Amino acid sequence: MLQHFDPNKDYGTPASLSEKMVTLEIDGVEVTVPEGTSVMRAAAMYDINIPKLCASDNLEAYGSCRICAVQIEGRRGTPASCTTPVDAGMKVSTQNDKLAKLRRNIMELYISDHPLDCLTCPANGDCELQDTAGEVGLREVRYGFEGNNHLDAEKDQSNPYFTFDASKCIVCSRCVRACSEVQGTFALTIDGRGFDSKVAAGQDEQFLDSECVSCGACVQACPTATLMENSVIDMGTPEHSITTTCAYCGVGCSFNAEMKGDQLVRMVPAKDGDANHGHSCVKGRFAFGYATHKDRIKAPMIRDSIDQPWKEVSWEEAIGFAAKRLKDIQAQYGRESIGGITSSRCTNEETYLVQKLIRAAFGNNNTDTCARVCHSPTGYGLKQTLGESAGTQTFDSVMFSDCILVIGANPTDAHPVFGSLMRRRLREGASLIVTDPREIDLLNTPHLGDATHLPLRPGTNVAMVNALAHVVVTEGYEDKEFIAARCEGDAYAKWREFIIDERHAPENVEAITGVSAEKVREAARKFATAKNASIYYGLGVTEHSQGSTTVMGIANLALATGNMGREGVGVNPLRGQNNVQGSCDMGSFPHELPGYQHVSDAVARARFEKVWGVELDDEPGLRIPNMFDAALSGEFRAMYVQGEDIAQSDPNTQHVEAALAALDCLIVQDIFLNETAKFAHVLLPGSTFLEKNGTFTNAERRINRVRKVMAPIAGKEDWEVTVDLANALGYPMNYSHPSEIMDEIAQLTPSFANVSYAKLDEHGSLQWPCNDEFPMGSPIMHTESFPIGDEGKAQFAVTEFVPTTERANSRFPLLLTTGRILSQYNVGAQTRRTENQAWHDEDILELHPHDAEERGIKTGDWLGITSRAGQTVLRAKVSERMQPGVVYTTFHHPGSGANVITTNNSDWATNCPEYKVTAVQVEKVSQPSEWQKNFQDNHERQNEFLRGSASTHSAVK
Repeated sequence: MLQHFDPNKDYGTPASLSEKMVTLEIDGVEVTVPEGTSVMRAAAMYDINIPKLCASDNLEAYGSCRICAVQIEGRRGTPASCTTPVDAGMKVSTQNDKLAKLRRNIMELYISDHPLDCLTCPANGDCELQDTAGEVGLREVRYGFEGNNHLDAEKDQSNPYFTFDASKCIVCSRCVRACSEVQGTFALTIDGRGFDSKVAAGQDEQFLDSECVSCGACVQACPTATLMENSVIDMGTPEHSITTTCAYCGVGCSFNAEMKGDQLVRMVPAKDGDANHGHSCVKGRFAFGYATHKDRIKAPMIRDSIDQPWKEVSWEEAIGFAAKRLKDIQAQYGRESIGGITSSRCTNEETYLVQKLIRAAFGNNNTDTCARVCHSPTGYGLKQTLGESAGTQTFDSVMFSDCILVIGANPTDAHPVFGSLMRRRLREGASLIVTDPREIDLLNTPHLGDATHLPLRPGTNVAMVNALAHVVVTEGYEDKEFIAARCEGDAYAKWREFIIDERHAPENVEAITGVSAEKVREAARKFATAKNASIYYGLGVTEHSQGSTTVMGIANLALATGNMGREGVGVNPLRGQNNVQGSCDMGSFPHELPGYQHVSDAVARARFEKVWGVELDDEPGLRIPNMFDAALSGEFRAMYVQGEDIAQSDPNTQHVEAALAALDCLIVQDIFLNETAKFAHVLLPGSTFLEKNGTFTNAERRINRVRKVMAPIAGKEDWEVTVDLANALGYPMNYSHPSEIMDEIAQLTPSFANVSYAKLDEHGSLQWPCNDEFPMGSPIMHTESFPIGDEGKAQFAVTEFVPTTERANSRFPLLLTTGRILSQYNVGAQTRRTENQAWHDEDILELHPHDAEERGIKTGDWLGITSRAGQTVLRAKVSERMQPGVVYTTFHHPGSGANVITTNNSDWATNCPEYKVTAVQVEKVSQPSEWQKNFQDNHERQNEFLRGSASTHSAVK
């Protein structure tokens, strides 16, 4: 009888998607499988084992090892079962004397060039070669080791996370195929022929110097100890695992945390992970060392002034100190004088509790989140047009796209696992359009076919999107049937009249965007004529003064071409942090309760008041920029910040630092002494994702379980700290487990109505809306209607281009834009405390050779970068990825001061900062900026205050 699918089992070859079934006989057992299934997989589906070495079910069949040979009645020879598809009526024999002898002879050849050091090998007990030798009954090797062999091949230990021991390589090509088929980097090859064949990285370089991106796919694919994690070499083979969710980007990869006692040995991507399907990136796979780093805050601390050393205290004293300060401030300055910021790195449950604390215990709506400074325009723009503040598709939907439009995003760096999936679809023949000031890696995808790059000037997104839509409409590419059936008529008519105006024609927009009209028309036609066209965008869309307008323009473009409501299409924001979608869903904004229910909605508010037992404010509270301004004016006096580093991540750093320094009480809850915590009066230890239970919601609205794999280093999970603070303030919170918090979320948040831990554990994950209408969730949204208006029809929006006020001039002739890099994450607090520093240990400024030559700049020079807001100094990198007049940097290292030079300009609708357009001048310098000097002095002073607290505490003990 057909067995249930086991996600931990390797079936040898990928599954066939055919709906036609074929019946055959394997070892006398009648087997029915989809047409196109390999004999190997068909056997494995019925628990009939065929030995294998080169086969794996995440790779295309290869047939090189011949260990999987079988006999088929009526056919000559012994074909490889991995490359042989099933036929109706086929009779297969997988075990007999002839096959046993053949397999032993083949295995004997492998072992004759392999070290017999199994007892001391790090893969001992977890080695497919060892297991297969046992399966085929190999008991001796007749050939000896006197002739040519590879046993003295040198180890490559250049990569900080894994070792390549070529002496153990059997040249099965699994690593090479994983690099090309799964990751899409093509960094590995088989070099040489015959006996001289070997696996080589790049141009026969060390792994660290090659194109290898350290995703771990090769390590995971290797059947021997050739490619082995250094953590396993050091600690030994793990003995149990717990499935959890990565806490880095918005892809939300599922991992098996493989443990030895309470020690984490390695993170292995889960094959049944709905977002990642067994793949990973360097961060999720390897960069977990920060969880046990020596810098972790392990005990609560308090102080009266930020110029004083910390005093280490008990949890009770710290919570009491914080609560008293908050009460005293409100008594003196009023209910609105305090507020808080939720985290996009913490769980849904923890974020929900923080905004509940602010609304119910603080008594106001002064709650905001880091989504304010990244994707708040997504929420506004998609709500206005499509009726829901989230992306429309599942990640897997991209595999059905015929044309992929990427705007202001760099998926291979910021969302690498999804970037690999996108690359796979591009290799299959989908066309690509990239709208970005910079040449991103996606444009260099190996075997890329039809690709168009629209290198627009920073700040001109709206003009570009309008030009694309103008071509669609004026050249007759509209999907009129879709528009008539699914879109509101009056809004469409108004938009159509607006968009056909000649001022939006590519020829008239060319002077604004800097992109040729011919290229724009080519891209528009390509998008409009594709059977399925999809749009993916990132912070290069939202972090502008017209971020919300661009989001609405993107929605207009998808609606006008009918690319909505099915596989392979849609509007897809690529969320930055692991739970930025969840932090928005959980009501972190000052104007919205959980589930995007406005605070002025009396019916919604009444439901919360009944469950929470308090009367709620019906007026929106302060946004993050408003909090800073009010702090400087003396009206806002205290803030609770959980898991965010606003002093590093928010724009105009000097303005932010001044606001934080003006507070009477800043409570920071985090895992390290981050830049914000240096201005704190109360420092509460946070817990990492490895130390807690809960859920994250990824960029495709997928709710994934987070499971505790080790005890919190400071004794409490983050949600427990918020509960303690609420109770100390006199507002009762009583939960014994995060599952109870999720039950409350489901009770009050319509899109989460059918979500529970039991259901998540049963199904692996769920995509909201998950309610009575969609009890199993909604992978694809808006299939029949839109949650907007009385008729459920999408709303086109007029998107007038308004140039940013931040413009280049003779004093500031260059435009700075910012972004991320693969090896680092956001403010770098986690990744900077791992071996990822090997790839990117400082932020640098990229500039075009023309701009560099004009200023006498060479790669490696120190550059002073001056804007209207401030000055910093970074090292130069001359790069043709840039266009003349545009420079680029990352923001992962606090001492770089990238946000010292970004301005207070922000999106007109949401106050999302305009990080992507800053007018600057650059010049060669010989010393750090004044801000950097002051930063270093304060950094050393605050760390000394921290060390003083530890030594004082030790002395007391």
